[in-house]
Amino acid sequence: MKAGILGTSAPRVVHLDHTTVRGGAELALIRLLRAGPSWTPAVLVPAVDEVDAFSQLPPSVVRRTGGVRQGSGGSGSSPLRLAGLALRLMYQAVVTRMHPLVRSGDLVAANSSRAAAYAALALLGSRLPLIVHLRDLVEPDSLGAFGYRVMTRLVLPRADGVIANSRTTLATAAPFLRPDAVRAVIPSAAGLVIAPRGARGDGPVRIGMLARIDPWKGQAELLEAFAAAFPDGDARLEFAGGAPFEHEAFVERLRARAEELGVSDRVRLLGHVDDVPGLLGGWDIAVQYSTRAEPLGQNVLQYLASGAAAVVADEGGPVEWVDDGVNGRRVRPRDPVALAAVLKEVADDPELRARLGAAAVRTPGLLDDAAVARAHADVFHEVIRRRGRTGRA
Repeated sequence: MKAGILGTSAPRVVHLDHTTVRGGAELALIRLLRAGPSWTPAVLVPAVDEVDAFSQLPPSVVRRTGGVRQGSGGSGSSPLRLAGLALRLMYQAVVTRMHPLVRSGDLVAANSSRAAAYAALALLGSRLPLIVHLRDLVEPDSLGAFGYRVMTRLVLPRADGVIANSRTTLATAAPFLRPDAVRAVIPSAAGLVIAPRGARGDGPVRIGMLARIDPWKGQAELLEAFAAAFPDGDARLEFAGGAPFEHEAFVERLRARAEELGVSDRVRLLGHVDDVPGLLGGWDIAVQYSTRAEPLGQNVLQYLASGAAAVVADEGGPVEWVDDGVNGRRVRPRDPVALAAVLKEVADDPELRARLGAAAVRTPGLLDDAAVARAHADVFHEVIRRRGRTGRA
């Protein structure tokens, strides 16, 4: 057995996720576990969904299923649907508690808010340490009223440690944590390839957004801003990202709106893209413009590492990374007119784009996946040390 963070053998960490669909949390976990972690990882999911993102895990990572499929959503749901959600969570908690992976583990790491809910239920009365990955702001707008109650009354008070993706995220969780809970801010594993870009050849300005296709991610707002800033000419707009969680209809609405605005011949929807560094290397301007505050935005880290000129909404986690006018631009949120003005300014000034991009790759704190894994190992070590556990559950 390989040496691990406890100095004798690698601890067994069971990573829980509620879905196998390709979302930001799932892709971050896959990257983390492909980075050569110093712990012995296993992944437990309730069931395989229509897309099995975890098929990309290395063969050395044990993966098991057990339980009942956990649907998406909860915010604004009917009482009947919330009751069904609660029943599924309780059933999943029982299955998780009794699962051989959990019973033989040293630590449980919940990779998503939904997984954290049934993990906290499963570990009530157990000394098995629980780490919660905080990828969402702990606010009703982000988690829904039901999810917020579960997170603040059950999950965070039970957590032995939290790994937040930004200081902004951690601040929303801090009031609900025990005083002895380990707290760390570690950006998600985002597959960063940090390297200055070479000179780009002649051609139209390419603007892009890398994010799952979802109304709150801001694709509609960026489309409106693009059409206002570049009603004619040869500027291009690209949306990269799949449409999980039943958002295929939104894709069609974007296509129809591009037709109405007269820019459909210059707008492309690329779907899911595996080669993110290659994609971003061809973009001049990369945009994050979610319609509610992002806890982090892995795409912002990817934009900076690629040397693109990043344009982000001026709120939430992205403001911890983008210094306006230095390594990117910040724009008033939910204001397509303001976004259009900044896009036009940056597109018309190649020297500004080059200066912002050169500063972007030097942004302090950008970590490749191996460095993120080392930071996680330190947290796992501290949680196990404080919990005083080196044996099995």
